[in-house]
Amino acid sequence: MPIPEDVTGDEIDKDVRQELQSLPKTLAEDVAKNLVMVARLIDEDPEGAYGYSRVALRLASRVAAVREAAGFAAYATQKYSEALAEFRAARRMTGTVELWPVMADCERGLGRPEKALDMAGAPEVHKLDKAGQVEMRLVAAGARRDMGQLDAAIVTLQSPELASNSVQPWTARLRYAYADALLAAGREREAREWFAKAVEADRDGSTDASDRLAELDGVEFVDALAEDASDEPGEPGESGEAAGSADASPEDGDKH
Repeated sequence: MPIPEDVTGDEIDKDVRQELQSLPKTLAEDVAKNLVMVARLIDEDPEGAYGYSRVALRLASRVAAVREAAGFAAYATQKYSEALAEFRAARRMTGTVELWPVMADCERGLGRPEKALDMAGAPEVHKLDKAGQVEMRLVAAGARRDMGQLDAAIVTLQSPELASNSVQPWTARLRYAYADALLAAGREREAREWFAKAVEADRDGSTDASDRLAELDGVEFVDALAEDASDEPGEPGESGEAAGSADASPEDGDKH
């Protein structure tokens, strides 16, 4: 697959670069460039990222970072069986537990929420850092919802991390998942409160909490492009003022 000229391979993390030192120099550079493309595309073009990950995998399947990247690319394209196999391979190579939550989420994706719950109660969870433990809690709550156990999902998310006023990288997603579970259980007033709290913590727009909050408040945002398209050519765009306004009108947890 073509590599853009601006990609040198030097963009990769220093730990990954160190792993690639076991390869011949030219091969290491090629692998690095493909890994850069995986990271660059995985959010906006997961299928493209998956393609580059397969190239890297063909070139260096014995490098743990390559197996991990291939796992995340497969995960992003909902190829959960393939992702789980790659994550397991990476874990065997490194001996770390960092991938445990996403491995459990793959079990959810494969329709095995009971297995995900088993993993949530495994000793490996105690070896995770705080971020990993929160991620595991999110996966366990999702598994409960998969099984139709809404109340249990809500209880699973209730934790010191949820109650804390401190904003951490996981705070917005944790509050969002809790709000979404409350809403699914018909507890709309509490859901609104927690969607609002998720908005407060969501500094980089990682969730659509603001949209969910607006829906609960009965707010519908006017599409400026649609309004402009409806104007007759040459006439003043009266929708220009309306586009920024909101009109009152009588509105689940996701995989990671």
